Amino acid sequence: MSDFVILLLILFLVICLILTVVGFVFYSGLFSEVVIRTGSPPVKNITIAYKFRKGSYKASGAAFMESCSIGPKLSSVGVFYDDPSQTQADQCRYVVGSILCENEEKPDEELQRLYEKFGYKVISFPEVTCAVTSSFPNRCTLSPVCGAYRVYPELQQYIKERCLNAYPFLEICKGDLIHYMCPLENQVDFCVPELLEKKTSDDTEETVEHKDADVTESAAGEPEEKSILVIQEVVEESRDVVEASAPLLESSQPSLGEEEGQSEDGDQGGKGSSESVGSGSSFEELDVEVEEEKEEKKKEQKPVMGETIGNREE
Repeated sequence: MSDFVILLLILFLVICLILTVVGFVFYSGLFSEVVIRTGSPPVKNITIAYKFRKGSYKASGAAFMESCSIGPKLSSVGVFYDDPSQTQADQCRYVVGSILCENEEKPDEELQRLYEKFGYKVISFPEVTCAVTSSFPNRCTLSPVCGAYRVYPELQQYIKERCLNAYPFLEICKGDLIHYMCPLENQVDFCVPELLEKKTSDDTEETVEHKDADVTESAAGEPEEKSILVIQEVVEESRDVVEASAPLLESSQPSLGEEEGQSEDGDQGGKGSSESVGSGSSFEELDVEVEEEKEEKKKEQKPVMGETIGNREE
């Protein structure tokens, strides 16, 4: 009998546990209806204290807890810039912080210094007149997790179906509601300076990579360019040689003409080069004869020599 009672107690406890879990899930808002609309957002211009982070959005919970621990009475805010379905988890960029003031109010200086002491920075977001918005119940610590699971897919589907330029995703935990909004205007005003600095550094890295690629390509093409330069230098040197030898060729042409004239008188129809060689040999024969005549006839040598010398000078 006692065993049966024990089994009933165990069964009762299990049923109670199941009911508790189901009730907690319903209370957290997991099965709440998600309504997406386009219009004026519930939050106007705000001034926030934030920290820029880069990594998986799953780690944003710790960032929210850190911000709430500094200002537990302030509303929390998160701005998510990248689509996790298109960007690697470790490359996703977001900021998490607390709202210091809204509308025309001024932030509390002591509270602002406290956040700055923990490494937070301060920035103001403008008011927008049109945005894609939604809301989710904020009843327990699991509500933000359930809201992200339920609302973000619906927001993305809504924006994709209507081809809207909505960017970035803002999540604001205020009171008993979590407000989700995607501005349709002035999106750049919701970008923190760290995000812009990251973009410029990435652009410079890309330009450096492109320059390195151009340098490698130019280095690969250097042998061909060098060969072309060598050919051009050879052509220029040959041109210089031709230009330098042109006056010599012009000066040699009259002498060749005189030799041809002499050869035509002596022997008509001979070629210029062979005739010049023949005239040279004839001069040698004349020299030999003159020497012989010197020995035989010293007195008659002078007129003959004068004639031969005259012929040479002519």
